[in-house]
Amino acid sequence: MTDSPFSPFETHLDRNRALRILKDALDGADDGELFLERSRAETLAFDDGRLRTASYDAEQGFGLRAVRGEVTGYAHSTEIEESALKQAAQTVRLAVGDGGGTLALPPSGAITPLYQPIDPAGNVSFAARVALLREIDAFARDLDPRVVQVSASVSTSVQEVAILRPEGGLATDIRPMARLNVSVIVESNSRRESGNAGGGGRVALDGLIAPEQWQAQVREALRIALVNLRSVPAPAGVMDIVLGPGWPGILLHEAVGHGLEGDFNRKGHSAFAGLLGQRVAAPGVTVIDDGTIPDRRGSISVDDEGSAPGRNVLIEDGVLVGYMQDRQNARLMGVEPTGNGRRQSYAHAPMPRMTNTFMLPGADDPAAILSDLKDGIYAVGFGGGQVDITNGKFVFSCTEAYRVKNGQVGDPIRGATLIGDGATALHQIRAIGNDLALDPGIGNCGKQGQWVPVGVGLPSLMIGGLTVGGSAS
Repeated sequence: MTDSPFSPFETHLDRNRALRILKDALDGADDGELFLERSRAETLAFDDGRLRTASYDAEQGFGLRAVRGEVTGYAHSTEIEESALKQAAQTVRLAVGDGGGTLALPPSGAITPLYQPIDPAGNVSFAARVALLREIDAFARDLDPRVVQVSASVSTSVQEVAILRPEGGLATDIRPMARLNVSVIVESNSRRESGNAGGGGRVALDGLIAPEQWQAQVREALRIALVNLRSVPAPAGVMDIVLGPGWPGILLHEAVGHGLEGDFNRKGHSAFAGLLGQRVAAPGVTVIDDGTIPDRRGSISVDDEGSAPGRNVLIEDGVLVGYMQDRQNARLMGVEPTGNGRRQSYAHAPMPRMTNTFMLPGADDPAAILSDLKDGIYAVGFGGGQVDITNGKFVFSCTEAYRVKNGQVGDPIRGATLIGDGATALHQIRAIGNDLALDPGIGNCGKQGQWVPVGVGLPSLMIGGLTVGGSAS
């Protein structure tokens, strides 16, 4: 790539002229920015012995935003040209009106690169990726004769962004992403079950496709499928639950994390609204959102408003101490932004979003937590779920779970759903393991029609009195 006024990507748009148009658009506004993006994404999917999908997408464009109070004017275009920018400026001015606002101070804090500015596909050719997927298929089938179907996919993307602020500051970022997924279906005695595994992050693809990496994922997907093959119907009723470490943090993300985003709390829509400084969880519970972990899927070197990300403590020892904020909601709530202003693309305005959200470990031994479970469920894998932000009520389906009685892990169960609400569940945490783990790099988060990559994490937890939906054993 050649250098340009909006490096890292080339554009014919003059930076000084763009800045003047931006300043005119934001005259009398409280805040705003010009967001430029160029992105590329490629996915290859292998299913049932053949290449089923080979997709390549590329797009570029800009988004221009003007903010005044609670009102946002936003316009975007796929043409990064001065004429399109001028038209966008006229559009956002309609929202700002005659102005009267005072332009907010620019973002503060040093921006530190958290990942390499690379094309994650690197030197891994199309043919090499197809050969890899074919090898995964053969390897899985050779592992166990009960394997009847294998699906595998490899995805890479790179997003190049530049954020021009009205004071003249320019923040840039090159965001790579790579991911490998494997799904296995096994059959025995006319019964079929599946297992899935995957991983990735803001890393080069060649690190994910080393044999020891992809073979471990295939073995894990097969293990889960075989566990499910011998599962029995899930019980139903109110019982204690032990959550395993890592990916079960998706429950924390959905049932608690969304309720700690600034916009929901400013508008009073969250179950946590107005509770700053109050106890909202059991002692020992500390919840963090950290966008600064190198190479993680949810990490960002700079957020989509030009702010540096942070390690933000949300709940500390059970007490609510903060929310995740973008610039607009932070200003309206009289607090500092936290570097959580994120957007799916140039066609979307930013909003408060999670990055990598997890609970800090406690002092309890995970084996001791399980041994203390007298009659309940040990849940180590989750699929889809639904959450109502206003009250935190959730329903999550388990993809790998076990019946536990008198501390002994018994049969795997199928069809189990966990039902409760985040606020109550936080108070009912009875033990926190010392085994914090982050997910393998597979999380996506949806909010108001926008999707962004995220990370989750959790130590082993015992939660008392959740409702388990299933069929009677």
